Order: sequence, then C-alpha cells, then structure tokens
Amino acid sequence: MNSGKILYDKLSAEERASLNLNDILLVDRLELSLRSKAVGALKAVLFSAVAIFVFFVNITVNGKSDVPFGHIYNYFISALGSAGLWGITIIIALNGILSVYGKFFAPEGSRLRRYYGSESFIYPVFYLMGGVFTLIYTMDATIPGFAGPEFIVGSATGGTAVPAIVVGVAWIIPVSCVFLPFLLNYGLVDMVGTLMEPLMRPVFKVPGYAAVNCIASFVSSSSVGVLITNRQYRKGMYTEKEADLIATGFSAVSVGFAYMVIKTAGLGDYFLRVYFCSLVITLMISAVICRLPPLRNKRSVYADGCAQTEEEILAQRGTGNLIAKGFERAEKKAYTAGKLLPEIRDSVLDAMTVYPKVLTLLAGVGILGLIVATYTPVFQWIGKIFVPVLKLCAVPDAEAIAPSLPVGIAEMFLPVMLIADKAGELSIKARYMVTTVSICQIIFFSETIVVMLASKLPLKLSDLVICFFERTFIAIPITAAFMHLMF
Repeated sequence: MNSGKILYDKLSAEERASLNLNDILLVDRLELSLRSKAVGALKAVLFSAVAIFVFFVNITVNGKSDVPFGHIYNYFISALGSAGLWGITIIIALNGILSVYGKFFAPEGSRLRRYYGSESFIYPVFYLMGGVFTLIYTMDATIPGFAGPEFIVGSATGGTAVPAIVVGVAWIIPVSCVFLPFLLNYGLVDMVGTLMEPLMRPVFKVPGYAAVNCIASFVSSSSVGVLITNRQYRKGMYTEKEADLIATGFSAVSVGFAYMVIKTAGLGDYFLRVYFCSLVITLMISAVICRLPPLRNKRSVYADGCAQTEEEILAQRGTGNLIAKGFERAEKKAYTAGKLLPEIRDSVLDAMTVYPKVLTLLAGVGILGLIVATYTPVFQWIGKIFVPVLKLCAVPDAEAIAPSLPVGIAEMFLPVMLIADKAGELSIKARYMVTTVSICQIIFFSETIVVMLASKLPLKLSDLVICFFERTFIAIPITAAFMHLMF
C-alpha cells in the first residue's frame, strides 16, 4: 500500500485501523465503491448540516438572537443558577487542593502524580489562587450577609471573570465537545479546507481548514476556536507551527461579546462597520505576525513527531475543480470516520482531561490580572510606550487612551471599561481605536492564554506575551488608517 490507489472496501479491519486518515495524501489515494461513496456523501451532508446549524446559524429564542450552541450553554447557566455556580466552584477548589498533593506529595506513578507532576511548580500556586478567588466570589454572591473583599469580588475583577468568563467556559467546553465531532470528523473541514487552501496557505501560512476555526470563534467564542485547534493538532491535522498560528491569530471573540465591547465604548450605532473592520484588521495582523518571530520559528512538526513535507502541503491545495475535490475528500472522511456516539464520547473525554485545569487557571490568572490592572499603576506605566506611536498615527487623545491598550492582556473587555466613564469626553476616533485594537489583540489572560496553556498547545507563556505586544503595535497603524477613513 505504498503507492497507487487503495481499495478501502477490500481492506481488513486491522488494515483500516492502521491507516492515518489525517494524511491528505493517503486520503486522496483511497477509492470507495459506489455504495460507500453514497453512504459517505449522506453522512457528510447530514452531519455537516447539524454542525453548520449548531455553530453558525442565528436563531431567535424568547426574543434573544444567538447560534443554537449559544442558546444551549446559556440555558444550562440560567437553569442551574446558584447550584451550577457552586458546582463549578467545588471543581475549581478541589483542583487547587489536588494539584498541591499531586505535584508534591502523591506517590510516583500514581494517577494524580502523572496528571500534575509534569507541570511547573507555579501551576499549583495559580490553581490554589483560583480556588480561593472563586470560593470567595461564590460565597459573596450566594450567602446573605457574607461580604468578600472588593478587590476580589468587585465588578472590575471577580464580578467580571467568574460569571461572564469562568461560568461561561465551564459550559462552553462540554456542550461544544458534544457537537465538535459533527464539525471536525465528517468532512466539513476537508471541504472548506480544499476550497480555502489557495488563500490560507500563501497569506496566513496555515491550511485551508483553519478557516473553520476562524469562523467558529467569530460566531461562538474564542474558547471554542482554541479547543478546535487543539483537537485538530492532537489528531495530526496541524503542525506545531500551524496550531500556534491559528490559535494566536484566529481565536477572536464572538459577535455577541464584540457587540458588548462596541456598545460600551459608545459606538453601538456603528456596530456593523466597527465589527467587520475589526475582522479585516484581525486577519491583516495575522498575515503579518506569521512572518515574525517567535511564531515564524516554530517547528513544522506534527504532534507525533513527524515532520511536514512539501508534498503534503502541495497535496492540500488540490487540483482541477476544487468544489468536486473538496466534496470527494469530505465523503471519504465521512465514510471512514468512526461511529458518531464513540466519537462524541472521545471528544468529551479529551476535553474533560483539561477541564478542571482550564477553569481553575481562568479564575486564578484571570482575576489576578484584573486586580493588577484595576488596583496598580503597572499598565499605566506600560501604556506610555504606545503614546509616540499613537501620536505618529495622528490618533486624538493619545495620552488618555494609551494606558488602556496594554491592559487588554489581562481581559479584552478592560480597555473599553477603562475609557467607558470618559466616553463623552473622548473623541469618537479615540474610542474607535481602543475598541478595535482590543478586539484584534486576541491574546488575553482571562480566557485565551489560559485555555491555550492548559490544553498544552505547543506555546510558551513568553511566546504569548510577545505575540500580544506584536499584535498591538501592528494593530495601531492599521486601525488608525481605517479610523481616518471612517470618521
């Protein structure tokens, strides 16, 4: 089976199990019978339709417009209320306690030592911090007469991080993992990848199916985008370099969250204009940053250690009719994929291995970052480095808005929150600058950084901090050009 066509229907179960169906060269060599093609085509169409409906189609329920995925996880949040909050708090608190035992005291070879032992000693500190912060917030929110410290439970810190981010991600992860197999395993990404490869590869240095990650982030949440990227990387669909480029360049915030940011800045009347320009600018920044270190220097090696070949890259482009080629690949992947229920089970189990770590880091690192941003002058000092760039780009109120730009690394909503009380005093151009740059930064501690690190994507914290500042500096002149054209 080293060359030529592979008659899939003639293979034994053992031979089928040995095939690497993420190898596009191998998939193109597969040959299905007419009956198998029909079954594959039916599965591809039906399961992809479910994925498109769940993740990408807006519907209105009880007067609220959202994608079905959003309605589902918001239903659980609303239905469980305080009980759900306490359940999440217990998971986070237990993870903090178990991390200390697993890292420092559990016997060698035990399950807890394997789970926590390979992590840096700083992780148990953050886990414990997350447990303490979340427990204090939850007690403050649900127990009459209990009042937690304002710097932990206030609306600018825990009051933002826990209900809006930690609780949201706590339901986004399991709900998304139930539906991710429909999106990833039955041909949709192969169809999109074949069609988008001529654009994505030369411009962004990533495969065409990265477009699915991008769209999923825009319409669902940045956490979903990172989870999709991690799952595809673990399955061998992305190299280390590609996974890093996609996670840091395409995991943008959702439409709904972007609307809140834009409205808070007093730009609600310009929502569509601001949002779609932000998407264009985000992609322009990603096209630049993929050519800069540290991402440029990442390895083109898959998770199993195999190096990517030029032949594989060329094969992804397809030849001839791209629509026909894409559908052919989709029906092959749909037919050869596993049964749906085991795929859903595996998807959920994969996510649950990082679930407590993601939630605990979101609480610990997210709230700590918000405390630093709110109660210390650190970001005021860092913001001074942006003043010359803003003035050079003729941005009004440069000194007033400069401190809000670096604070986006703590939480992407913070830059706009810092100028919200001055919205009437600042020019519309200055507010547009802060809003758009915050949407384009993508990398922030309260969500994306934590999810990337907890899911073990091949990224270091230093890489993410460097990428944040690169994205910010690149965003300023591009956003300024749009600003002068629009206002």
